[in-house]
Amino acid sequence: MNMDDIAARGLVLLGCGKMGSAMLKGWLAGGLPPGSVHVRDPYPSDWLRGAGVHINDDLPKAPAIVLIAVKPQMMEEALPVLVPMGNGETLFLSVAAGTPIATYEQVLGAQTPIIRAMPNTPAAVGHGITAIIGNAQASAAHLDAADSLLRAVGQVVRLEAESQMDAVTGVSGSGPAYVFHMIECLARAGEAQGLAPDLALDLARATVAGAGALAMESGESPEQLRINVTSPGGTTQAGLDLLMDEASGLPPLMERTVAAATNRAKELANG
Repeated sequence: MNMDDIAARGLVLLGCGKMGSAMLKGWLAGGLPPGSVHVRDPYPSDWLRGAGVHINDDLPKAPAIVLIAVKPQMMEEALPVLVPMGNGETLFLSVAAGTPIATYEQVLGAQTPIIRAMPNTPAAVGHGITAIIGNAQASAAHLDAADSLLRAVGQVVRLEAESQMDAVTGVSGSGPAYVFHMIECLARAGEAQGLAPDLALDLARATVAGAGALAMESGESPEQLRINVTSPGGTTQAGLDLLMDEASGLPPLMERTVAAATNRAKELANG
């Protein structure tokens, strides 16, 4: 399945909030004809209204792909319209958090090809990372198609089992919020040392963004990058002595943080 197949058979987007809009913008920029896209959304944005796609019209009977991007609490109300497309040639790709593949199989039919995906919020600016896993009916071609579509908003990784999705949620799904909070804390710490609030925030934000870009693009491990900027007995070493403390520093705190988010994801998935 390639972009020509999707253009010919149609793509249905159920929900077009921030995540759905980010993906749709990427696909349209990549050459997907707007006329082949059918969006169902109760509150279409001004941008969506001007994108040239079908909005809340009749849906094709057997589209190439249905992307489910509604909030979990809206799932029960939104899914029934898709039931006639189940157990057929249509691939269902879900980016809705917390809804397991088994739920879709119960509603759409056990023979429905389904891929579950977990993107994260930097997808909104094209720097997301998305983990995907398919059911038994999802073929290699289906996974390749999902991979290609999701690359419109960043990197894609493939999981070995759906059970890994909770840990992905704890690391990359929730992880941007951990980093945002680190920016807050770094800025406040700068203020405490005498910097003006705006200056401290500019320094913290640029430092975290720059370090992240360097970690992505340098080709060196985070450990090596850390060593590169740490002179023995210097200022960075003085800070890291506290931050890297195995009892009270960042390692045990981050382990507990990711575990808490992962466990909550498991609780939500189990109802």
